Amino acid sequence: MADQSSGKTIRFKAEIAQLLDILVHSLYKERDIFLRELVSNAADALTRMQFEMLTNQDVLDADTELAIKIELKEEGDQKVLIVKDSGVGMTRDELIQNLGTIAQSGAREFIQRLEKDEANPADIIGRFGVGFYSAFMVADEIRVISRSYRKRAKAAAWVSQGGESFQIEEANKEDRGTEIHLRLKNEAQEFSDDYALRQIVKKYSDYVGYPIYVAGEIANQQLPLWKKRPAEVEDEEYKQFYQQHTMDFEEPLATIHFASDAPLHVRALLFIPAKREKSVLNLRKEPGVELFSHNVLIQEYCQDLLPRWLDFIYGIVESEDLPLNVSRESIQNTRVMRQLAKSIRKRVLRELRQMADDGSEQYAEFWQQYQRPLKEGLTVEPEDKDEMLPLFRFYSSRSEGALTSLDAYIANMPNDQEDIYYVLGEDKQTVAFSPHLDPFKARQIEVLYWVDPIDPFISPVLTEYKGKKFRNVDDAGVDIPGDDSSPNDVEQEDLIGEADFNLLIGRFVTTLGDRVLEVRQSAILKDSAVRLVSPADSPDRDMQRLYKYLEQEYQVPKKILEVNRQHGLIANLAQLINENPGDEIINLTIEQLYESALVIEGLHPNPVLMMPRIQAILELAVESEIGSHATENS
Repeated sequence: MADQSSGKTIRFKAEIAQLLDILVHSLYKERDIFLRELVSNAADALTRMQFEMLTNQDVLDADTELAIKIELKEEGDQKVLIVKDSGVGMTRDELIQNLGTIAQSGAREFIQRLEKDEANPADIIGRFGVGFYSAFMVADEIRVISRSYRKRAKAAAWVSQGGESFQIEEANKEDRGTEIHLRLKNEAQEFSDDYALRQIVKKYSDYVGYPIYVAGEIANQQLPLWKKRPAEVEDEEYKQFYQQHTMDFEEPLATIHFASDAPLHVRALLFIPAKREKSVLNLRKEPGVELFSHNVLIQEYCQDLLPRWLDFIYGIVESEDLPLNVSRESIQNTRVMRQLAKSIRKRVLRELRQMADDGSEQYAEFWQQYQRPLKEGLTVEPEDKDEMLPLFRFYSSRSEGALTSLDAYIANMPNDQEDIYYVLGEDKQTVAFSPHLDPFKARQIEVLYWVDPIDPFISPVLTEYKGKKFRNVDDAGVDIPGDDSSPNDVEQEDLIGEADFNLLIGRFVTTLGDRVLEVRQSAILKDSAVRLVSPADSPDRDMQRLYKYLEQEYQVPKKILEVNRQHGLIANLAQLINENPGDEIINLTIEQLYESALVIEGLHPNPVLMMPRIQAILELAVESEIGSHATENS
């Protein structure tokens, strides 16, 4: 820093200097976006001022109109464009903080994107927090004169020519707000025409909720978009409105726009973002919708209109039945607020159900992004499950890779099926090979795949739906519809004698020890060698699974190991135990069968640890095969 007679000179940080150089010398496409960015900043300052005045009238120029003014004047042979607002204004320190620094990661990524020519600058300037600096595309000097709304604050000026530094000076300004003076470059004289400026305002800022004056005449409609009839609004208008208010430059997944005059006066414009996770540049830092009454912001983040499991929805709700200048505490429990919440909730759920019933890719995307908050909502607000469950979607053993609803599952149930069956696992590819599915596949009975990490959390809450109980197929006592004489069941000849099978069971017990509760013959396995089942009515059957997902102290749960007496592998293993009980491959195979079952269940603490054993089994198998061939050839 160096003191000068005109004030104080402060150097920009290196990346900001590089950014300004790019903006000044390299970026010439769609330069009119600079005005969009300045108007957006001004509108934000006005909104903050409006919000401040709801609780504080002791401000400078309390009666001044909240507005934006765009003017042109001449200084010698140069034109100066002025963008002025009556917003919160800035102090000297706030000018340095707000205009002298940019989030470094944002500046760096912005520069990289421009240098790689990966995107249209008009689309990405705003999202990286560099909108103000886009004014250097058209100006060779920017002077920002500002005075804070605080009565004792003094005016100050920020001045820069787009080089490596800026100046902070004292300034004379009697009224509240900020003025941005742009000394236009010779090659930017198209912005020195009032008509051209009005067209830019119309293009980018027509729905800003404050009057924008160009040369003394209002240039924008001001009518909030949510107050228009949905039939009058184009899709592009919704997109622009959403992006201007959130700085989320992805199109929203869905838009909900409706109006009602009974029993309450309600105007609402709501959006479902394309992604659940917000960008760091998203203007909406907290959940909740903006609540207005008579064009005045009552709450910036109102969380009382929608349940927590729908808090990802953003938008505007306005009701003239709400009083002005009230605190959250004074309205959240009023009759009007309860009716308003009921109306908003009902309409949102109706739109979601319609989207879900259409079976579109749009709802598949919605479910992929938002199944977590819905499932979390089921655990914390189980009283809402009748509203939530029709929205749930699952993969299943018969859905052929598509998502299915609980209603569709029930509609496809055979007459003798009374329960809804599900299987827990880590992913749909793994559970598709679950041995628990053997008898269900044989009888063409659908099983839902619960493969989201949060699914074990909801299983204790999700007990029934429309009178049908949920049953985990790993339950040792699960009842399977259909009798044993089903045409899909083929009587199989015992491959193992009773004595040999008892030896096999004993070897499993001695090898696995207390890692299993019991080893026994399976009555239902068809294609799989073994399966792990939970003891009947085990109260903590899924607790260890939850610990594993939460990366807490995890212990492999003890289960019952069922063995398929009709399986070829089990029969060969029993024969080997009888003929050569000391063979090294016996215990290795038993260990591998057990741990493979853990993998399928999603319960193995670290499947990589199986690799040495698998290699040892392969080596023994190859060695045995070579020995067999050698014997045959001798």
